[in-house]
Amino acid sequence: MPKTVVIVGALDTKGEEFAFIKKLIENEGLNTLVVDFGVMGEPAFAPQIGRAEVAQAGGGDLKFLSSGEHKDQAMKVMAAGLAQVVRRLYADGRLDGIIGMGGSGGTSIATTGMRVLPVGVPKVMVSTVGGGDVSAYTGAKDIVFIPSIVDVSGINRISRRIYANAAGAIAGMVKTELPSAADEKPLVVASMFGNTTKCVDMARKVIEDAGYEVLVFHATGTGGRTMESLIQDGYIVASMDITTTELADEVCGGVFSAGPERCMAASRAGIPAVLVPGCVDMANFGGIDTVPEKFRQRTLYEWNPNVTLLRTNVEENIKMGKMIAAAANATIAPVAILLPLKGVSMLDSPGGQFWDPEADQACYQTIKDHVKPGIAVIELDNNINDPEFAVRIAHTLLELIKA
Repeated sequence: MPKTVVIVGALDTKGEEFAFIKKLIENEGLNTLVVDFGVMGEPAFAPQIGRAEVAQAGGGDLKFLSSGEHKDQAMKVMAAGLAQVVRRLYADGRLDGIIGMGGSGGTSIATTGMRVLPVGVPKVMVSTVGGGDVSAYTGAKDIVFIPSIVDVSGINRISRRIYANAAGAIAGMVKTELPSAADEKPLVVASMFGNTTKCVDMARKVIEDAGYEVLVFHATGTGGRTMESLIQDGYIVASMDITTTELADEVCGGVFSAGPERCMAASRAGIPAVLVPGCVDMANFGGIDTVPEKFRQRTLYEWNPNVTLLRTNVEENIKMGKMIAAAANATIAPVAILLPLKGVSMLDSPGGQFWDPEADQACYQTIKDHVKPGIAVIELDNNINDPEFAVRIAHTLLELIKA
């Protein structure tokens, strides 16, 4: 049976364009299923799922939204509704890939629907914003953006080629069969920074030698969000969250924040996890001139011309300690917290530029004060990058998996 590409967009303003790619995709031997989220004029052709159904799924009334006086509300309702429709189509086995086209509004709605799909499901977005920073639209998902070059408005010499490329892209993705891997191993995730590379590399090797495949994510905000997205999607069996530095950026307003709920995904997914306050000694900013004025008198370290590190203080470490404890408390699976008493990074070691035992202890004591009884908090007289500490992380995680 042919696979199905779901086409999402506003058929009132861009019906001609969607009819064009629909035909091209079907010419590749694939089925199409069109979802219309336009709210103003009549659709150019009949979709399989109409705008009224999308609006209802989003908790809104199409008649109210189509007056044209509530565009902001219409955007929210149709985005929420599309997400519900797409989630249902995928669960029912009626979606093998998805494609959308539009300007900033259409892109926002379409990608809201795409982001509910697991990583690996083909997703293509032809967009007028495709040549810029699209991180707000992609989130942590693998959405392929194709710049529309000209506005998505009619079929012309340029747009015809762009639309054809997009149709070919989604058709090729959907039709390509993934080669089977005879030796697929269970997946474990780990978070890493330059300042914890030695630790993560050593722990990873122990875990891999035990029969697992380890996916390592750089803790730059996007990395943490992507790691937690894979956990949420059910790909991961255990987590070595060694580098929770994105919490420091959340607390201090740095550039690598992954949001206030960083560290919660493993707990909510119910998978075994080891938590370490790795690199919570540092919040990240751009070049030295970008550091906020309020931090200029604090301890700063120019990691490179584009990254300046701020040494976190006692107050900030208390906040992060509460966040780590809250993540451990929320889990329904085995969890352990490991504390390196001689520093949480390469810089935070005796004699190092960020060595501050008082700040570290503020984080550690807060964790111990706030975790629920029965959660293991293991203190080791090591720096985070010492081999003994790395090996203990790995062995602890393996014990939690067995438990």
